[in-house]
Amino acid sequence: MCGRFVQKLPPEELTTVVGAEGPIPNIPARYNAAPTQDLAVVRFNPKTGRRAIDLLRWGLVPSWETDLKGGAKLINARSESLAERRSFAKAFRARRCLVPADGFYEWAPDRTPHFVRRLDGRPMLFAGLWEGWKDPQSEEWVRTFTIVTADAIERLRPIHHRMPVMLEPEQWPAWLGEAAASPAQLQALLAPPADLPVEAYPVSTRVNAVRNDDPTLMDRAAHHDPAMNDANSAASPGSAISRGTLF
Repeated sequence: MCGRFVQKLPPEELTTVVGAEGPIPNIPARYNAAPTQDLAVVRFNPKTGRRAIDLLRWGLVPSWETDLKGGAKLINARSESLAERRSFAKAFRARRCLVPADGFYEWAPDRTPHFVRRLDGRPMLFAGLWEGWKDPQSEEWVRTFTIVTADAIERLRPIHHRMPVMLEPEQWPAWLGEAAASPAQLQALLAPPADLPVEAYPVSTRVNAVRNDDPTLMDRAAHHDPAMNDANSAASPGSAISRGTLF
C-alpha cells in the first residue's frame, strides 16, 4: 500500500502545473509524508468552475464514523471496488481529487526502503477521493482523502502486485468532475499504462521514522548497486526492481 510519499513542489509551481486558481495555502515541503498529516490535494469547485489546492488530512474518514481514528486505516482505496465499497462509493461518484507527489517510498521484503519517482522528472498526480466528516462534539468539518491503487504494471509486478494510480493531464478533467464521464469511463482511467516511466532505488532506513523529514531521505543509499540502472537489470525502467515492494 502507499504509506509514505514526498510532496515538495513549491506551491506556486504546483499551482501552475495543475492549473489551480484562488488563494494558495501554506504548504510546507514534506519529504516523508505520512497518514493523518495535512497534505496538498487538488479539487474542482463546481460553484466557481475552478481548480483549487487545499490541505486535507490523509486517511479518508466516512461521514458515519464517530471519530477520526478510522481514517488511519483508509489511506488507500482499491480501484476495482470503488463503486461498491460503502466507504468509497459516494466519494467515487462525486468527490474525486488529485494528490500531487514527487515520488513515494516502498519497503522490500527484506525491509530495505526504496524511493520511486518518474524518470522524466515530472510530479506524479495520484488519483484520490475525498470526504467531509463533521466532528459530533465540536461540529467542525474535517476534510480527508485517500489514494487510489490498482494492479501494478508488469515491470513492477515482481516488486508488488499493487501501485498508486497516476493520472496524466488529459485525464484530469474527467477525474476531477470538470468533464462528464460515466462510471465505466472513470474506471478506465484507473488502468496504469504499461510504459509508465518510473524508477526505484534503495534509500536510507532513516525514512522508517516519520520524525525524519528532509531532502536527504531521497538520496540513493551508499550500498546501491550501479547495475540496478543497467538496461538488462531487474531495476531498469524497462524491467522491474527485484525484491522490492510497491503498495
